[in-house]
Amino acid sequence: MRDPAPRFDENDAGVGRMRAIEVARFGGPEVLVPIDAPDPAPGPGEVVVDVEVADTLWLETMVRAGRGGVVFPVQPPYRPGVGVAGTVAAVGPTVHPHWIGKRVVSRSGPAGGYVERAVVPADGLVAVPDDVELRDAAAVLHDGVTALALAEIVKLAAGDRVLVTAAGGGLGAILVQLARTAGAVVVAAARGEAKLDRVGRLGADVLVDYSAPNWTDRVREATGGLDVVLDGAGGEYGPAAFELVERGGRYSAHGTPAGAFGSVDPELARARGITVTGIEAVQFGPDQFHAYLRQALAEVAAGRITPLVGQTFPLERAADAHAAIENRTAIGKTLLLI
Repeated sequence: MRDPAPRFDENDAGVGRMRAIEVARFGGPEVLVPIDAPDPAPGPGEVVVDVEVADTLWLETMVRAGRGGVVFPVQPPYRPGVGVAGTVAAVGPTVHPHWIGKRVVSRSGPAGGYVERAVVPADGLVAVPDDVELRDAAAVLHDGVTALALAEIVKLAAGDRVLVTAAGGGLGAILVQLARTAGAVVVAAARGEAKLDRVGRLGADVLVDYSAPNWTDRVREATGGLDVVLDGAGGEYGPAAFELVERGGRYSAHGTPAGAFGSVDPELARARGITVTGIEAVQFGPDQFHAYLRQALAEVAAGRITPLVGQTFPLERAADAHAAIENRTAIGKTLLLI
């Protein structure tokens, strides 16, 4: 995932100090430990961001627990964090000083994002529009990018009957809005009344609690069948939803909160003419990622996307943030406020 070694010189006399979160060993949320660390200095091509908001992802809980595997081969000790929003405080050699004082959002650099001051690559910075709050910028840093890409990949269109699983999460909530804007009939599936109530305010036509038995029967009764499944839950939920997809439909399996990506029989999919895509479809190079991020920020500025930020935690309570995500009690996006 990243080189865990931050660019700090512990021997510098008079160096400032900052708060940070460190993971010294794999384990539960309790291994996210607040520490006191030296302020970072930007190297060539880098900037230091005074962090106001740090993004969190389900993926981070897997990595912290030691389940990153060969795709995210992180080894402790490391500093967690995948993205930040804040103000540029300093620039390194070769970086134009016009960035100083700019409000920006960026994926995190090698020193992590659960920090008061983050070192990030200058070429990864995206300016935040004046009328977009930094917490909203952080909320769409990954979820907005992924949602916009998925909407293009499955070709959301007016009249589509669309099921969004894990609709009560940050990504799912944005997908509900994009599908609604496209003119689709939107079925939002989530766990529990609290999540469904919040998603219902975003314009979903049908709300389904998929912790209830025979939840797919409720979807079929409401729609007669589906044209699109956007599965952010995985596990058994995705394959169950796949059975509702009509011939020629589209199925995206991009989430794992229920334990694994929702795999389906490729032969069956081909026989029914169903286009199946997975998480690989939303893995982007820097240019494409930044293009989607700028689009997401523009959508927020125009009021067409409203990130669902359900809970925030101070930096020192990063463990509580991870616990809420893992326990599936979190609604929408979970952010750390620094």
